[in-house]
Amino acid sequence: MSSSSSLLSEDQLQCSICLDVFTDPVSTPCGHNFCMVCLKECWDSSSRCQCPVCKTEFPTRLELSVNTFISGLAAQFKKSVQVKSSRAPEKPDKSQVLCDACCEKSAALKSCLICMASYCKTHLEPHERIASFRKHKLMDAVENLEDYICQNHERPLELFCRDDQTCVCQLCTETDHKTHSTVPIEEESGERKTQLGKTQAEVQQMIQDRLKKTKEMKESVELSKKSTEKVKADSVEVFRALLRCIERSQAELLEVMEEKQKAAERQAEEFIKELEQEITELKRRDTELEQLSHTEDHLHLLQVYPSLCSPPHTKNWTDVRINTHLRVETLRRALSQLQEELSKEMEKLDEIDLKRTEQYAVDVTLDPDSANPFLILSDDGKQVTCGDTEQNLPKNPERFDYCVCVLGKEGFSSGRFYYEVQVKGKTDWTLGVTTESSNRKGEITLSPEDGYWTIWLRNETEYTAAESPYVRLSLKQAPQKVGVFVDYEEGLISFYDVEVRSHIYSFTGQSFTEKLYPYFNPSDNDGDKNSAPLIITPVKHHK
Repeated sequence: MSSSSSLLSEDQLQCSICLDVFTDPVSTPCGHNFCMVCLKECWDSSSRCQCPVCKTEFPTRLELSVNTFISGLAAQFKKSVQVKSSRAPEKPDKSQVLCDACCEKSAALKSCLICMASYCKTHLEPHERIASFRKHKLMDAVENLEDYICQNHERPLELFCRDDQTCVCQLCTETDHKTHSTVPIEEESGERKTQLGKTQAEVQQMIQDRLKKTKEMKESVELSKKSTEKVKADSVEVFRALLRCIERSQAELLEVMEEKQKAAERQAEEFIKELEQEITELKRRDTELEQLSHTEDHLHLLQVYPSLCSPPHTKNWTDVRINTHLRVETLRRALSQLQEELSKEMEKLDEIDLKRTEQYAVDVTLDPDSANPFLILSDDGKQVTCGDTEQNLPKNPERFDYCVCVLGKEGFSSGRFYYEVQVKGKTDWTLGVTTESSNRKGEITLSPEDGYWTIWLRNETEYTAAESPYVRLSLKQAPQKVGVFVDYEEGLISFYDVEVRSHIYSFTGQSFTEKLYPYFNPSDNDGDKNSAPLIITPVKHHK
């Protein structure tokens, strides 16, 4: 006669909690068997007294007694096959969801939205075998099961209400959301994933833009270094020709230039650090979007979507520039004290300055909407003269109604710009820049306080800078073409005699808070003595 152990398998004598052969087996009224220690530990860790397998609840905690029949079978089986009672199941990874039915807490495979519990492969078996359990809604194991259940009806959240932008259960569509537009959460999740893809593309483009901007800033600093070295070399060449009395001026100039370079480098380092921080944040958002776009957890996607649907707040870097333009006003002021002795050196300096200024040339066109009715503009918007007859033009706010003035079409609110105007053959003219909000009606006061930075010619030979008070200018010869340069951030407006390559005058230390527009006044014809036009000419770059 064969032994009893040959008729039994390990599965028949295995505790469903510790997954080992029974030790001191006990039975519950519902017919399931467990190790006594396993069942006690399971009940001790829970506020409910229920069967770990079928979830049957008992009104009071049961007095457990060892089932001697099963205990005898288990002992014989252990003896015959020499099963080690100390064997334990593999512990799950800390990041895994744990089985709610295991006291040893094995890793869960699925979560049931009806049972509101997660099960490992062993304890999931009733959901695959029992017909009524097979109707339960299973999903990949998650920890926060309560988030997937309707708080009002305790039913799975299977639908999405587009009217209220929230997840609902089937019963919700029969009550509060009866007339609302609802779709399966899988469908809404799919549409949100499409939008996430667009958002991710925007974030990736923002990363590329900032990487490009970082590269531009690094290149700008490098160019600034080269420019600084060039200016230093030119300055040293100038000072070598001077007497010992100006050695202090040379040192001051070099110090200013070095400080400007250091300031530019510090500014660039701050901007680059800020850009790198934004890039890090955008990459983090990109990673989150990438992970979310591949998730199958539709409800989780919808819950976190509002916080990720748009790129994080970042700075607009479009108009940010490194201030690398070095000016030579310090050197000019030093050399002006020795004007006669240093005239040749000053001419060399002006040439250097004007060459560097020409690189900021812009295309200026006259704005007919701002032109006084007596002014006649050429078809290409490059020339202006004063006529004898007033034209019938709209009396719009931007038009000069008394002074014969006109502005350039485009305004500038940052950076540097330069343009040249031919004044040949004229006995009176005014050139410069003005603010967007400056007065254009009636008589106009030309001064920085009133938003005008200009120089003018009167009576063929009288040149003036409209400072407060006015500054009379002494020029060796009459300019035929005047260059106008503006450095917005530096608060600088400079005027040049383009033909002889010399500096005329500079407004320094200004503070601009709005757009600046090129300003032109050809003055009255004065009996045809001043009939020549003001002409905006292309800038010729000198090597």
